[in-house]
Amino acid sequence: MRRLTHIAADGSARMVDVSAKPQSARTAIASGKIRLRRETLELISKNKIAKGNVFATARIAGIQAAKQTAQLIPLCHTLPLGEVKIDIVTSNDGAEVKCTARTVAQTGVEMEALTGVSIALLTVYDMCKAVDKEMEISGIRLIEKTKQP
Repeated sequence: MRRLTHIAADGSARMVDVSAKPQSARTAIASGKIRLRRETLELISKNKIAKGNVFATARIAGIQAAKQTAQLIPLCHTLPLGEVKIDIVTSNDGAEVKCTARTVAQTGVEMEALTGVSIALLTVYDMCKAVDKEMEISGIRLIEKTKQP
């Protein structure tokens, strides 16, 4: 049976010791969706949302958030991020956001990708809440995680 790595033998929370692990190139991709009304998508595409350019702001917010993951999630390691990329693709009923995070480190970068996508989606929500009361964020998940020596 597998045990939880962030729980010590006495049941207390702990940060996992990765100091003996070799560094490796790691990538994680996370995604999530936000349901938006067609009228909201049209306002976004015409840059008519009062708070500004929604998707440009969401990209910046997602990148900033990924860089702050260790400050937000108590047991995460601070990682030197080589790249954080936010991609946003619209559809008839909303947008899908993907966050790709890359590092060379001793531990994975999936929490950074998940944090980036979450905050990018929340930024879209925040910027559009005055015009769309039906928005819904869903499906935030890790879709890929790789490690190369």
